[in-house]
Amino acid sequence: MKDDLFNELVGSIQEAGAYLRGEGEPSAVSFAGEPDPKAIRTRLGLTQEEFAAALCISVKTLRNWEQGRREPSGPAMRLLQIAERHPEVLLEAAA
Repeated sequence: MKDDLFNELVGSIQEAGAYLRGEGEPSAVSFAGEPDPKAIRTRLGLTQEEFAAALCISVKTLRNWEQGRREPSGPAMRLLQIAERHPEVLLEAAA
């Protein structure tokens, strides 16, 4: 493993330990692969434009998520989890 990658890994572990001890907030939160924005949109029968509007995001952002160029983070991930588990809430809020 290259030194810079190793040092980044060690830094991440130290940051996680500090967070668990209540000594600060994480610098970034990401959730790899769950939930799948495209699968949710398809299950709801919405176009990219309709789903993006329901989430209050740009179509470009949604396309980046669906094509794996970006991962939703923090609040966006939570909103996708709600849309996946309770689609009626998203659809009602968007109406």
